[in-house]
Amino acid sequence: MPGFHEALFPLDIALGAAGGPERATEIVTTLTGREERNTRLAHSRRRWDAGYGVTSLAQLSSVVAFFEERRGRLFGFRWRDRLDHASGAPGAAVTPLDQLLGSGTGARAQFPLVKTYGGAHAPYQRPIAKPVAGSVRVAVNGAERVAGTHFTLDAAAGLITFLPGHVPALGANVTAGFLFDVPVRFDTDFLEVNLSAFEAGAIPRIPIVEIRP
Repeated sequence: MPGFHEALFPLDIALGAAGGPERATEIVTTLTGREERNTRLAHSRRRWDAGYGVTSLAQLSSVVAFFEERRGRLFGFRWRDRLDHASGAPGAAVTPLDQLLGSGTGARAQFPLVKTYGGAHAPYQRPIAKPVAGSVRVAVNGAERVAGTHFTLDAAAGLITFLPGHVPALGANVTAGFLFDVPVRFDTDFLEVNLSAFEAGAIPRIPIVEIRP
């Protein structure tokens, strides 16, 4: 990803942030009163305000340093979403069966990491581009595979590559479990800090927005 630093925003601050996914839905009301609805984006885009996680001057100083190193909006970075950062259910241990990545063809060696939401009506498959290195577990037809022996992981792109001799056979289900971060950037080039207001209990505004690899 151009203009991206594989650096994680301070966890203690990110865990106190407020935000979530955003969709872009266009709604047109016809002459009969019915609605026509369409989405302009295939994937949701998450936004947060990290200001809610800042509770001390030391934390505020660390955000300023992180902001300066990223040059404001110039460089992206990793963000840990406390609500949604694992392949399985909240609080559950990662297993190699958490998410279906696809089926083997006998020749296909690469499988991007994905997380599927829902399933009854219109399941949404979210690309996972920033897995946490060391957390990814992979299985083929339920049998766990070993990193470095059977496959490699590109943790900067969220891509599993099976090594020669270990490519999944035709029809074999490839599954994975993992922890992951979200690629984001600051959504401002001006980080306004008012120490008098901060000491009086006002929170600074630190907008963060998800970006695409």
